[in-house]
Order: sequence, then structure tokens, then C-alpha cells
Amino acid sequence: MDLSPATAAAATGTVLEGRVRAVIETVRPEVDGGRFPVKRVVGERVTVEADAFADGHDTLACVLRYRHEADADWSEAAMRPIGNDRWRGAFEAQKPGRYRYTVSAWVDHFLSWRHDFARREESEDIAVAARAGAALIREAAGRAEAADAARLRGWAGDLEGAADTQARRRVALDEELAALAGRWPDRRFAATYGRELAVVVDPERARFSTWYEMFPRSAGSRPGRHGTFRDCEKRLDYIASMGFDVLYFTPIHPIGRSRRKGRNNALDPAHDDVGSPWAIGSEAGGHKAILPELGTLEDFRRLVARARARGIEIALDLAFQCAPDHPYVSEHPEWFRQRPDGTVQYAENPPKRYQDIYPFDFESEAWPALWEELKSVIEYWIAQGVRIFRVDNPHTKSFAFWEWAIADIKSRHPEVLLLSEAFTRPKVMHRLAKLGFSQSYTYFAWRNTKRELTEYFTELCGGEDREYLRPNVWPNTPDILTEYLQHGGRPAFCARLLLAATLAASYGIYGPAFELLERAPREPGSEEYLDSEKYQIREWDIDRPESLREFIARVNAIRRDNPALQRDWSLAFLGVDNDLLIAYRKATDDLSNVVITVVNLDPYHRQAGWLEFDAAAFGLDTRASYQMHDLVSGARYLWHGSRNFVELAPGMGHVFRLRRRVRTERDFDYFM
Repeated sequence: MDLSPATAAAATGTVLEGRVRAVIETVRPEVDGGRFPVKRVVGERVTVEADAFADGHDTLACVLRYRHEADADWSEAAMRPIGNDRWRGAFEAQKPGRYRYTVSAWVDHFLSWRHDFARREESEDIAVAARAGAALIREAAGRAEAADAARLRGWAGDLEGAADTQARRRVALDEELAALAGRWPDRRFAATYGRELAVVVDPERARFSTWYEMFPRSAGSRPGRHGTFRDCEKRLDYIASMGFDVLYFTPIHPIGRSRRKGRNNALDPAHDDVGSPWAIGSEAGGHKAILPELGTLEDFRRLVARARARGIEIALDLAFQCAPDHPYVSEHPEWFRQRPDGTVQYAENPPKRYQDIYPFDFESEAWPALWEELKSVIEYWIAQGVRIFRVDNPHTKSFAFWEWAIADIKSRHPEVLLLSEAFTRPKVMHRLAKLGFSQSYTYFAWRNTKRELTEYFTELCGGEDREYLRPNVWPNTPDILTEYLQHGGRPAFCARLLLAATLAASYGIYGPAFELLERAPREPGSEEYLDSEKYQIREWDIDRPESLREFIARVNAIRRDNPALQRDWSLAFLGVDNDLLIAYRKATDDLSNVVITVVNLDPYHRQAGWLEFDAAAFGLDTRASYQMHDLVSGARYLWHGSRNFVELAPGMGHVFRLRRRVRTERDFDYFM
């Protein structure tokens, strides 16, 4: 049997270089073996770890290699050992788009020599080692640019000419010159990780955003009058005053007449019923058209510009489905599934039926044309100034389509963000996030107890899934009116808002239903709203005195002013000896901003308990007092040690900011 290296190389289909001794394994972050990218936002550091080692006792060098896909050349960052052959390095994502990264390592003979030289004791041994080191330094000079080469050759000469052991040791271990030599290593036998991994870099709003959902048709100034884009303009100051930076519109397209649903989802609509905005398409047009009652395309573009001037981005609903009278149905019947009786199959999720909606058939033989057309819908609205899309039920469309369409769109428009509205099975939700959706809806609405919230957000913010799934949490939507909100009254709304706004860096509310405490279900046991806006125009008195407007504005201002709340990964839950109180903290990396939130989950009764906070871990002297500033009420409390008492009214909460004691030159203490 021929066991020669050449035969082994041929059998494996590789080019064998037997002098490559380094091994690279277990690179993180890496999603599904590099199949999918991880996610970051502009300005964030991408921290990479890897196992790297070699045979024997030689010293290894390890670098993180990275480049933006628009750049031809690779950049490198040194990786440092963190123990047990594990290495860590990082680079900053400076612009949106897609970066590539990988890891290289090699046995570094200069570093090995220097490590051993520092441990040598006998003068004769040191003299021989000095000559060997000089040879390695000259080799580095041969790889270096002119100025560095001259310095390295001079160093080699100094090392060879050193008069005694002490001089040789001093010259050999010069830190500055060693760093110079380290810039010109011998990498002929470097090992490089077998995959180039990817990171998609989004604008900051992908990580930190505050959403407000509304039906444009309900923005009218008079009862019974259909709202317009001009009416929505008048709401911008109201929405901005509450601190929202994304205004999400339900679909703005023409609504089908055929099989239109009436109020409260009735199958026998009155002649003046407006139908569901998700039943898209009529003789007035389809997904690239605007419902005439809302205004013109010029009105919409003006609204987008005026919102942006207030720091608000307009997000559009992307609902890839059709009403029976959508132009696609007659022009492209091949895009829809036919029933045995020859009619088009409408959408259904038994026992629910959506007779006014036709889903696309992604198994159609005409799928390439369907894909191109749907992608062109996104491109059309990007051309009108839209940068954010909330995608309706993406889990009922082809995974392959989303991966293709999102990658293509973001390659040309890296600023575009897509929110996945997929209240579906966990693995399906996670797959959509991997495919490229910038943010994902979550199960937050149905997590109510302390245990449920703790387990769920520990999973979202602390597991490896956080590398690709960014949560966006909503206490209510037009489809979701939870039992907790139905029966808990104002305290329940306050508690859920505080939880959403402080547990997650991105959250949203469906308004004005939320701030006006809308909580009547269509029938007992239902999560559907009575007189739902999905089927009728509603008139909202946004100036009602019971509105949560001021409370929401206060909470959103706290989010804006505290960087700790603008990220998810630092979330850690704190112990409280009362299961109806939940406490957690977030902090910036440098601990300059530490926020502790405590919420009473009971909407009916006052609750109290003792909270555990490891003050020493945050650099506090546990023998002295420190100040906790409640940013909701403005009150300030002096805490001592790691165990302190809290008490809260029904559904209310504290959002504490840690204020550190500072001593001035005049020996005066204050907190900052």
C-alpha cells in the first residue's frame, strides 16, 4: 500500500503542505458552520474567538483577518490568548454592508526564540541563542520595508556584537524592537481557517428602535372621515413627543371589494365597510399603488420627508398576498393555487378562514417570475424613500425566496431593515432571522410570570442565538390583545410598557389603542379587539386625560438618555424574594451607565421585597452608601451593600440609574 504524502494528498483532494503545524478550530461567532452571517450595527466591535494550537512547545501567532465585501484587501487584528489555547481578537464594523472574516495562525519562530531566551540562564547558552536570534532578525529584515529593514539589521548586529551576557539579554529583549520584528513574521506555513465567515452590518436602528404602529385611515380629523397622509402629517408631532423613531403603517394599498370583510370580521359587509388593509389589490392597483382615499404618491413622499425631519422613519407593511380582485390574479393566474372546482385557493388556518385573501403559490412553475416581481415591490418603495419594512407572516412564504431577495436588496441598499412578523414555531422564527431579517417579533406578549420572562429573555439575550436574532417586543398588536391587558387595567398597560422598553433595545406598541388603554375583546376568551381597526375606521381622541402619553414619553426619554438600555447583551436578572417582583440590570461595557429595573407584575396589589445586587462587582464600596436615582419618578434613594428593600404600587416600576459618589478637591461629595 502506497502511504506517501503525495498519495495521501491526492486521495483527499488537497494540496499537502506538511510544514503547516498550526490548527484552528471552534471559531465563534459562527452560525450553522458559516452557512449564515451574524449581525452587528455600524460602530460595534465584532469580537471573534478561536481555538488555535500546534504540536510541540513553539509559540503561536494568531490574527483575525477581515474585510468589507466592497474592499479588495484584507485587514488584520492581532488575536490574544485568553487561556486553554483559546484566542480572541476584534475589529470595528465601520460601515453598513457585509464583512468577511476568518482566522490565521502559524508557529512563530521569532516569538518562540524570544520566549526561550528570556528563560535561559547560562552565559554560553545565551551567547549561542543570541546568534540564532540575530539570524531570525535578519530574516525578518529581508521581509521588511526599507526603513524597518535597516533598523532590524542594526538590531541583529547589536545582538551579535554585545560584549557580555547582560548586554545580550538587554538587547535581545528590547520591547520596541521585538514589536518591530513582529510586524514582519514568517507566514509561509500559516494555517487559515477553512471558511470565510460573514457579518451583516446594519444601521444603528437595527439594534435600538422604538416603534409606533397606526392605521393611516383612522387619522382623520372628523368622526367618520377617512384619514389621509396629510392627516398623518398632523400626527407626527404627537408621535415624536412620545419618543418614537419608527412610525409603522399598516398596508396603504388599494383594498379589494370582492369577499370584503365587514366590521368585526363579518362575512356580510355593509356597502360602506372599508375592509381589511391586508386584502391588497383592486381595480385601483396592487402592491405598487396607494389607496386613493389616503392620497397620492406625492403626498406619501412628502410625509416620508417630513417624518424624517423629525427623526422618524416611516415603515411600511410588506404583505405578500392578494385580494381576489388584485390585478395579479387576472394577469398571472399561474402564481396562485387552484382548488378542484377551478377557483383560487384563499388563505386559511383552520378554523380561521380569510376568504378575502389569496396567498401566492411558491411552488408554481412560474416561481422565477413571481420572485422577481415580489422583489420589485420592495425596490419600488425603497425608491419612494422607505428604508424599513415590517413583513407580514413571512413564515408562510418561501424561505429560499427571502434569503435570495433580502441578500440582493441589502447588497445594494444596506441601510434597509426588515422586521419579521412571525408568531410561529421557534425554529421557524429563528430560520427567518438567519435568512436575513434585521429584527424579529417575539413571544413577549404571552410571557407574563417572573419565571417565563426570566427564562425567555435569558435565552434571547444570553445565548448564541443573539448573534443573528434581534428581538423586537410588542405588548399589543392589532391581532393581539392579551388576557393580562384585558383584565389588568391601567397598571397592566404600565407594567407591560416598562418591561418591553427596558428588557429589549427595540420595542413597539400598536397605538393609539395602547396609550388609550383599549382592552375590550370581541368575545370572551378572544385576543381580537372589539370593533377592530382591521375592519373599520376608528376615531381616536388622543387628548383623553387617561391617556398614557406622558408616561410613554417619560419611558422613551429614559431609553434615549441611557446607553445601557440601547443594547440587549448585558441583560442580567437580579434576585428578589417575591415572585411578583422582577428585577434586572443592564450596563455599558465600561460600567459608566448602569440601569436597574424593578417591575411589579401584579396589576392589582402593592408588592414589596428585598433585592440582591452585587454592588462590589460594579466597583462600589459595600461598606458605604450609594445612590439609586429612579428615572421614572425622579426620586433618589441611598442603598447600602448588596441587599435593599423595594416596594411598588400595582403594575408600576422603578428604573434606577446607579449614581456614583464623587469627591471634589474641596472634600465635597456628590453623586453622578
